[in-house]
Amino acid sequence: MGKDNVQDDLNSVIRQHSEWLANQLHAQRESLFPPDASKTMRKFTSGEAATLLDVNDSYLRKLHLDGKGPSPEVTSGNRRLYSAQDLQDLRELLEKTARRPGDYLPGRRDGDHLQIIGVMNFKGGSGKTTASAHLAQRLALKGYRVLAIDLDPQASLTALHGVQPEYDLLEGGTLYDAIRYDSPAPISSVIRKTYIPNLDLIPGNLELMEFEHDTPRALAQGNAGLFFFRVREALSQVDNDYDVVVIDCPPQLGFLTMSALSAATGVLVTIHPEMLDVMSMSQFLRMTADLMDVIAESGADMSHDWMRYLLTRYEPTDSPQNRIVAFLRTMYGDNVLNAPMLKSTAISDAGLTKQTLYEVDRSAFTRSTYDRAMESVNAVNDEIAQLIQETWGRK
Repeated sequence: MGKDNVQDDLNSVIRQHSEWLANQLHAQRESLFPPDASKTMRKFTSGEAATLLDVNDSYLRKLHLDGKGPSPEVTSGNRRLYSAQDLQDLRELLEKTARRPGDYLPGRRDGDHLQIIGVMNFKGGSGKTTASAHLAQRLALKGYRVLAIDLDPQASLTALHGVQPEYDLLEGGTLYDAIRYDSPAPISSVIRKTYIPNLDLIPGNLELMEFEHDTPRALAQGNAGLFFFRVREALSQVDNDYDVVVIDCPPQLGFLTMSALSAATGVLVTIHPEMLDVMSMSQFLRMTADLMDVIAESGADMSHDWMRYLLTRYEPTDSPQNRIVAFLRTMYGDNVLNAPMLKSTAISDAGLTKQTLYEVDRSAFTRSTYDRAMESVNAVNDEIAQLIQETWGRK
């Protein structure tokens, strides 16, 4: 058999396997999220709602009995369940009588600049997408207006939010449409509402790789301009619509990542505390610094409000990991977030059904497993929220 025939057979097999997998994923989505194959956010118990709003459960009960605010669902066992929209409505109600502005709606005020957080590392398995998804959802549930951008062609963040690239993005709809060199579309045309109030999404798919291919050609023809400003310029169109943008960057230092890095005001680097991952991160940091120098020489302002390292998939009982964590904290000090994201079966099992920890019900896991994972994830995200507040001049 000739080489061309072997190649043709391989192409056929790969294409067939791709179609089989896409069809199975589509069938799984329809079985998980009937009848219209779209995701919805679960409802929160009164205790969960009170914690998210930073009030007492008894106060929520009083509001309900007094007929103030939204009416929660009341179960046969007399338990109150609040939707994500109920939480937002309660925030707006409570903010009107808050002692300080921003107690319940913590987003931007006059003079505060948009926070754009680039979550990056170029090694797969570092927890980048998991961190991005949980951060975006937690901030939205806490009252921030959030735009999540999937800049990774693998589109895992997109799938987590109920969009299947192979079926739902057949005619574009990614950030590529807004940053392409020929006839870019308004960024508003690729923004989708999600099933969580305050959280919008720009999905991703393989089309994003076109930017990696287009940029060298545009540079050779002198048409690229300052290509690394493409993401920043697109986001400027919706600057007033959001408090925070979370960008899940590609696991490579290509043109997409460089443009995202140029747009970012904060950089979050995920680290799995294993020696091979730390060695890989060393190369990532070196290459990033070199690229930032090149971009800065072209006239870009590459200063950022903050940069932090997030320890992911951390196992406190693993001695080698603990030594690496101690090493990183000694070397980087306050640049390492105090809170690590623990390795948890709750997080990985939630991912099997394309959900985050915030979307799954506590009853799906043993109480200790769920609570331990939730405490870890919340600690990470709330520490980042505090960085955002400090950047805006608030404590």
